Amino acid sequence: MLLHGWPQHWYCWHRVVPLLAGRYRLVMPDLRGHGWTSVPSGGYDKEQLATDLLGTLDALELPRVGLVGHDWGGWTGFLACLRAPERFRGFLALGILPPFQKPGVGKALQSWRMGYQLPLATPLLGRSLMRAGLAGTVVRGGSRREVGVVDTYAGVMKDPARARATERLYRTFLLAESRHVVTGRYADARLAVPTRLVNGEHDPISSAALLDGWQAHAEDMTVEILDGVGHFVPEEAPEVVADRALALFG
Repeated sequence: MLLHGWPQHWYCWHRVVPLLAGRYRLVMPDLRGHGWTSVPSGGYDKEQLATDLLGTLDALELPRVGLVGHDWGGWTGFLACLRAPERFRGFLALGILPPFQKPGVGKALQSWRMGYQLPLATPLLGRSLMRAGLAGTVVRGGSRREVGVVDTYAGVMKDPARARATERLYRTFLLAESRHVVTGRYADARLAVPTRLVNGEHDPISSAALLDGWQAHAEDMTVEILDGVGHFVPEEAPEVVADRALALFG
């Protein structure tokens, strides 16, 4: 099961698929409000996205899968693995931070990295940015290597309903979910699923301070930083993604 992030859809895996096809059955759903899935008016909190994921597994009659998630797909993956570890053989997280964020000076000094979320969450402004083609700019700007065709992301996100979904995705996080992270909602959580987190060294949302703190919450987890790679790991380093998936899932 491969879960994309924002502002993309299933196509973010187009360079990974040829490297894994034939070894696994690959399921690549679009998150709600993205790609070609439905665009409900609510349910953009990430625990609901985790519920969507588990519901998809049930609908497809998949009792247990290997999970790969990028960006919000990665955050959703962490939440799903914490809630239902028995459903996952392993979890490969890409371009995301773990939810185990204990407040501190080091992390506070890195909070500027999340500033991009404010305009996206602002009513009318967020949807206007998406309808103006910001999705393509984000993918190009957040990459350090060629990521292939990005116009498809901008084109889909220009749809008025999906542009509003971006606002809801980020507004929900900033107004409701972020305080749970800051106050340590997951402070007592224990990650039992074998997990590999892979980020790019030039990922604008990641830093050593923000990555630190997972050690007390995971039974089997490693963190790897890729040289010369930005945020969009599946497209910038597909060979690494495939290699880590093969090593984790067997």
